[in-house]
Amino acid sequence: MSDDVILKVENLSKQYRLGVVGTGTIGHDLNRFWHKIRGKEDPYLKIGAVNDRSAAASSDYVWALQDINFEVKRGEILGIIGKNGAGKSTLLKILSRVTSPTTGSIKTRGRIASLLEVGTGMHPELTGRENIFLNGAILGMTKAEIASKIDEIVEFSGCQMYIDTPVKRYSSGMRVRLGFAVSAFLEPDILVVDEVLAVGDAEFQKKAIGKMQDISNTSGRTVLFVSHNMASVQNLCSRVLLLRNGEVETIGGETEKVIDYYLSKFRNHLVTTNLSLRDDRKGSGKITFLDYYFENEKGDKIIILQTGMVCRMVINIKNNTEMSIENVRLSVGIDDSNANRLTILSNHLMNIEISLKSNETKSVKITLPNLTLQAGSFYFTLFMSVDEEVSDWIENGGSFHVEHGDFFKTGNTVMVNQGNFLMEHSYD
Repeated sequence: MSDDVILKVENLSKQYRLGVVGTGTIGHDLNRFWHKIRGKEDPYLKIGAVNDRSAAASSDYVWALQDINFEVKRGEILGIIGKNGAGKSTLLKILSRVTSPTTGSIKTRGRIASLLEVGTGMHPELTGRENIFLNGAILGMTKAEIASKIDEIVEFSGCQMYIDTPVKRYSSGMRVRLGFAVSAFLEPDILVVDEVLAVGDAEFQKKAIGKMQDISNTSGRTVLFVSHNMASVQNLCSRVLLLRNGEVETIGGETEKVIDYYLSKFRNHLVTTNLSLRDDRKGSGKITFLDYYFENEKGDKIIILQTGMVCRMVINIKNNTEMSIENVRLSVGIDDSNANRLTILSNHLMNIEISLKSNETKSVKITLPNLTLQAGSFYFTLFMSVDEEVSDWIENGGSFHVEHGDFFKTGNTVMVNQGNFLMEHSYD
């Protein structure tokens, strides 16, 4: 490993046995151990299903990661992107030594600090201050070294008032802020950050991204950053690794090109409004999405929407069971062209009930009385659950295009660079 490389991953794979905690049986564990000390391969290592969570596996074994290879240089910020289930979190857990790989090797130089999920590394019964010292000790720092950083950590986290309160009483946002501050200011050589920052507010996310840039540019430390926010990845990362079904799809130094490639792969699914053809869905399938379309105020089907218009999104769903189903929650999450979530439409938020009789097909009409979206292309994810059980979930289920319109009914239009939304307002 060359001097400027701080992390090297070679032939890394991770296999899980479906429905089993651990390896299955004591006999399996003993047999694995015996083969390992004899220098032989794992006897239960078999070619299983790929990590495609949209379809039922044909094997008891699944590869969460398969043959991952990459290097990260000192001072580099590597973005890791991919759909849910692509293997991003599994990769970070292996790099953080939370779990071990099935095959392959990882070579690192220096200390690794990880922020993988809310509360990672935090003992709930200890105070925030005590947790700072605990995390520093885990990283191999002396008490004096930690004490010299504690004021900066507390100030950055914004938890001054609660720093001597047990962490179990912190909100999720407070735990994320403190956890990030601890990880960033205790000077690890490699900082690993998962999508957990999405829990924080917008102001803290901006501070955290600025701190990660400072860590890389000023201190020459390395950051591994996982996010679904493509704008953050593009602004922060010098290189991007794209994972798909547990394998490296591509890795490149031209961040914008990799992101465009990733988003274009999503959009290839969107050539049809017939959702019954989609094979990348998740859920029990009790109720499923059939298709969708948009219509204007008169009920005519339309392809292009306009800012300020009255329109309806019509989604056809079907009950695939012999029983009547109530308490259906249907949500539409709308994203911009950079995969940033803009808003959500939900019958639950509006206290509107949806129910279906046995084998019934129903049209759900969502009315948008004054479309606030600015001109551009938008993409949406469809989600449906019954009694908190996911029934159908299609990421990037479809798309629509919005053109300029007379939102304010004044004949004036607004430039696109003034934001994604328009807002009704008045002057006195």
